[in-house]
Amino acid sequence: MRILLVKLSSLGDVVHNLPVASDIRRAFPDATIDWVTEAQYAPLVALHPAIHAVFPVHLRALKKAWWQPSRWSLFFDDKARLAAQRYDAIIDTQGLVKSALVARWANGPIAGFDRTSVREPFATHWYRQIFAVAREQHAVVRNRALAAGVLKMDVTPACDYGLVIPASAPTKQGQAIAKPYVVLMHATSRPDKTWPVASWVTLGRALNDRGWQVVLLSGNVDEHRRSGEIAAGLANARAVEAMPLNDVAVLLAGAHAVVGVDTGLAHLAVALNRPTVGIYLTTRPALTGLYDGTNPPTRIISLGGGSVVQPAHVSVDAVIDAVDGVVH
Repeated sequence: MRILLVKLSSLGDVVHNLPVASDIRRAFPDATIDWVTEAQYAPLVALHPAIHAVFPVHLRALKKAWWQPSRWSLFFDDKARLAAQRYDAIIDTQGLVKSALVARWANGPIAGFDRTSVREPFATHWYRQIFAVAREQHAVVRNRALAAGVLKMDVTPACDYGLVIPASAPTKQGQAIAKPYVVLMHATSRPDKTWPVASWVTLGRALNDRGWQVVLLSGNVDEHRRSGEIAAGLANARAVEAMPLNDVAVLLAGAHAVVGVDTGLAHLAVALNRPTVGIYLTTRPALTGLYDGTNPPTRIISLGGGSVVQPAHVSVDAVIDAVDGVVH
């Protein structure tokens, strides 16, 4: 049996789909499982041993510079590679028009959420099978439920993200980071999700007082500048430049603990079984927050849970108490 998983982006969504690959491998040990995703997430997906092949697509690159012929060449190359594949089942857990169209590039029956539970109802136009999955559930639960319905398989309550991280990997940093260290992730896609610099500095000092080095992640020049601003107020801190996701995974896998705002890297830390604290100021953690499948969770804590109209207040003391709570 050949199966294609369609989850293009973003990072958190991709991480939340990893347990689907684990479920399929457990139920069908001989199945061939492929995955199509945005190119920047392909190295991460490849770290799951159940995945046979990763098909990267470059939709974001095309959107940023659609007038460049080279971007269209990439697009048509991506499409041609998928068009050469045939599957027994294609499962679109993204539920968007663009993901349904990409799924259609491959050959095989496409399945997805029905109109009441999909993110963009018009996407169902391309589905041969549709399944109702309640929206008021965590994304991991929804993804697993959809795949279980498509393949008629039983899933266990336990959540296995399945990532296997190499012992080491080359990075731009040029030197190892001394342990124990705590990774802080201040950057996020929306300004309303950010936590104040002063709060990060106060948190970092408390972590230094516990004997832990602070490592600050960055994805671009502006975020690295902010990391440097936070690091400048700490006795033992290191601002890390942007690096590939597989290298970030190695860094996170070695962390004593991780603290982050609503960002995909916080979900990656959970997938790597790291004690993780999430700060949710304007989003709802019940639906897309940290998730490890345990009830009650013992190594993850999501704080906050407000809205853009009424952001949650998350104090430094609450975060420090949470870190102490997840580190055993």
